[in-house]
Order: sequence, then C-alpha cells, then structure tokens
Amino acid sequence: MRILLVTGGAGFIGGNYVLRSLSQDDDLRIINLDALTYAGNLDTLDPLRDNDRHVFVHGDIGDAELVAGLVDKYQPDAIVNFAAESHVDRSIDGPGAFIQTNVVGTLNLLQCALDHWKTLPEASQASFRFLHVSTDEVYGSLGDSGEFLETTAYAPNSPYAASKASSDHLVRAFNHTYGMPTLTTNCSNNYGPYQFPEKLIPLIILNALALKPLPVYGDGLQVRDWLFVNDHVDAINAVLAQGESGEVYNVGGLSERTNLQVVHAICDALDGRQPHATFGSRRQLIKHVTDRPGHDRRYAIDCNKLMVATSWQPSVDFETGLQRTVDWYLANNAWVDRVRDGSYQGERLGLGDTP
Repeated sequence: MRILLVTGGAGFIGGNYVLRSLSQDDDLRIINLDALTYAGNLDTLDPLRDNDRHVFVHGDIGDAELVAGLVDKYQPDAIVNFAAESHVDRSIDGPGAFIQTNVVGTLNLLQCALDHWKTLPEASQASFRFLHVSTDEVYGSLGDSGEFLETTAYAPNSPYAASKASSDHLVRAFNHTYGMPTLTTNCSNNYGPYQFPEKLIPLIILNALALKPLPVYGDGLQVRDWLFVNDHVDAINAVLAQGESGEVYNVGGLSERTNLQVVHAICDALDGRQPHATFGSRRQLIKHVTDRPGHDRRYAIDCNKLMVATSWQPSVDFETGLQRTVDWYLANNAWVDRVRDGSYQGERLGLGDTP
C-alpha cells in the first residue's frame, strides 16, 4: 500500500485532496497532519470517519519532534504539503503568522523529509517525492496580456505571496543542495466545496443568500484564473506520478474572469434557484468598497508544461464548476453553520489597520 503524509489535509484544498484521492485509489493510505486553525475543519473529513486508510493527526508542521516521529513511524512514500496560512487579507493584518507557518513550518517539514530520505535505500530514494503546493501569487501581477510561466521571475506583492515565495525557494534549495526529490505546483484561484467563507466565492454565496451586502474591492475588474478544486487535486496527483524531480508545474483552470463577473454569476445562479418574491436581482446587493492595499490587478496561468508532461487538463469549465459550488453550499447548511460559528463572521479583513 502506498503511503502519503499530507499536511493541511483538513483545509479546503487539502481536504478535497484527501477525500478524492482515497476514493480513487484503494491501495492508498493517507496520514493527515493538520493544526486545525480557523480554516481547518474536521467536518470536511467526516466521510472518512470509519476509513482505516485515513489517519488524522492534530499537530503543527513546525513541531519537529511530531513530524519526525510521524515520518519514522509511517515511512511515507511521498509528502504533500498543503499546510499554509493562505488568505491575503489576513496577511496584511498580521504577516507574522504567515512567516511562521509558510516559511519556518515548511523548512521544518523539509528538514524532517531530508532526514528520512537519507535513510532510504537507493531505489526508495529515487522514487520518494516531496510535493509542495504553492500559488501563482508568487509571480506578482500581470498587465492586460500575457501569462505566468514556470520561468517567470518571482515578484510577490503581499505578505502572503512573499511567504509562499520564500517556501518555494526553500524547496528548490533542498533539491539543488541535497538532491532530495522535490516537486512544486503553483496554482491559480481555487473554488469548490468546503472552502472557508472568507474567500470571494463562498463569501458572496452566503451573503447573497442572506441578502447582505456583497463587497467588491475597488472597481471589481481585477482578473483571476479560476480552477475547480477537483481539477487541482487531479493535477497534483498527475505531478506526483509523472512529474520530474526538481521541476515546477503551473496549474490553471483556463478560466479568466473579473471579480465583478464572478459576483454577477453567483447572483444570477442564486436568483434562478432561490428567487426572492419582492427583492428582485441580488445584483442590487453589490457594494464597491475600498480596494485591498497593493491589490494585484491580473493573474493568468500558462499550464502547457503540465499538460505536456502528464495526461492532465482541466475538465470543469467555470460555469459548470460555479453551478456545482453554489449547489453544494445550498445543500450543506450544517457544514456552513459549524464553520461560521468560530472567529470569522464575514467581516472585512485586510485593511492594514493592525500590522
């Protein structure tokens, strides 16, 4: 049985990765390490409650003794690192936590992986992989044209992006200096089930359902490439299986939209499913608010390298993925209620008032 140590596997992308990967591979066992910060949610993993191929461990990737013990006990064939502080607005308000988890935590994980890798026989050393899940935000901001390539120079513009850029460089250094087989994926904006409602799509869905204001930063014409989370999961597994050690692969959804287009699409989807007798279109709820400090204008991903190197390509277009996402939130009120009963209640973050 193949064994993976997955970090951050109770979060949005990590949780979807664990659920989908175990459902697709009966010969896979996942050791799932998650600190269960505000965005980690064991409810996401509830379908695996009685699955002995899933072992959940509550802990921090910065805990050297814990990570080393897990690696020694389970002898993973690969480590997949999702664990990260990931919300740009929160990084503006408090960058320290992002450095601690995304940089210091990743360094500890790499060191434990290296110590393990050095003990393996030659064949196992060659097949071992450390896959680091990162973001397109490390590349900075694009103009009206062009796309990010794997060779694009790093130019992070937010504390979050800077912390992820730092961790990417550490992963590269461990491959170059020590020879440990690493892989890095840089993805565009993910969306889909189980996403914490500080992010744009679930926040707009839930506010629109409650007929609350729909905050749109600035003019709303910032452009992002949107990637359905299950397509991202499949891309990671394709890279894990077919990617070349030391390489970086961009993962995109080939679905560029402005933020305003995304908000309009959500309003229209909800108006079609749950029309309000007297209110009319939920587009009336849109409220343009002060833009995020240093807000990048446009991201776009060229993922041809990934598509050529593997059999992967995005299979869910944005319209289909958004409809599935809206339907999931409508059908999972209990999950939403539990995830929103903690510290985050939909308030504006990222104004930079508390450095």
